[in-house]
Amino acid sequence: MTLHVHVGAQLPVNSARGYRDDVDLARVARHAEEVGLESVWTGDHLSAGFPVLDSSLVLATAAAATRRIGVGYGVLLPALRPQAWAAKQIGTLQHLSGGRVLLGVGVGSGAGEEWAAAGVPPKERGRRTDRFLQALPHLLSGQPTTLTDAPRGAPVTLTPRVPMPEVWIGGGSEAALRRTVAHGQGWLAAMKTPGQLAAGAARLAELAAERGVPAPRTGILVFTRVSERPGTNAAAEIAGYLSTAYGIDREQTAAVALGGSPRQVAERLREYADAGAGTIVLVPFGADTLDQYDLFAEARSLLLGPGG
Repeated sequence: MTLHVHVGAQLPVNSARGYRDDVDLARVARHAEEVGLESVWTGDHLSAGFPVLDSSLVLATAAAATRRIGVGYGVLLPALRPQAWAAKQIGTLQHLSGGRVLLGVGVGSGAGEEWAAAGVPPKERGRRTDRFLQALPHLLSGQPTTLTDAPRGAPVTLTPRVPMPEVWIGGGSEAALRRTVAHGQGWLAAMKTPGQLAAGAARLAELAAERGVPAPRTGILVFTRVSERPGTNAAAEIAGYLSTAYGIDREQTAAVALGGSPRQVAERLREYADAGAGTIVLVPFGADTLDQYDLFAEARSLLLGPGG
């Protein structure tokens, strides 16, 4: 039986290891489409201690260079922005891309200088995110909408009207799972083992049943290094980086880092698919992004099998 899994890739920007001054984002996005990947994604920061690019402009560049693949925020931090401007950026990208936006949304860690720079107390980021998600369908559909973050609840009407994009909620907390059920079509997890992902998906199903709504889909971002050379220790290098960069226990990062040949990576991705992941976003580890996309595509073909 053919396996149906959406496989995308993170663009080489907006991460400590991803940024290069000479990266040709249009070429990278076009290459992802040419080799058969189904979406490209970018993270989102205002300031992060390393060079970052505006996520909407990154995805606009990717959309302009491609015709078919999805362009995804993985994930947007809307709490950093006024509601109307965030909605305007998303709506414009949805319009220009022909409806290809995949809207990952998160609350962020609350650490760093970007929250103070945006004038947003970190403790308010969850509430601001929820209010944005409540308002967004009305804003994108062109309805007069009262903005909860504007003085005296000022109304606004945005045009042109655009279809509401798929919403994928990031994060692994109970609050994130509840936010997914309330506002999302999918849960976009990160740095979870297949077992942890399956447990989160089961909890999503419980919360959805309580609300009497369909259970959201499940997705996962996976830090990956594919190599054609046997014996490389890429997974250990990724685990070390994740442990240092995110302050996560080394045992956990070792369990979630993917490295190996295309076949080995496909076997690990099958574990995530069996755990319920219908969307997998591979985060390339290393500067050779085009080569990694080639190998991602090979792993995808091995995962999906003939006709996949």
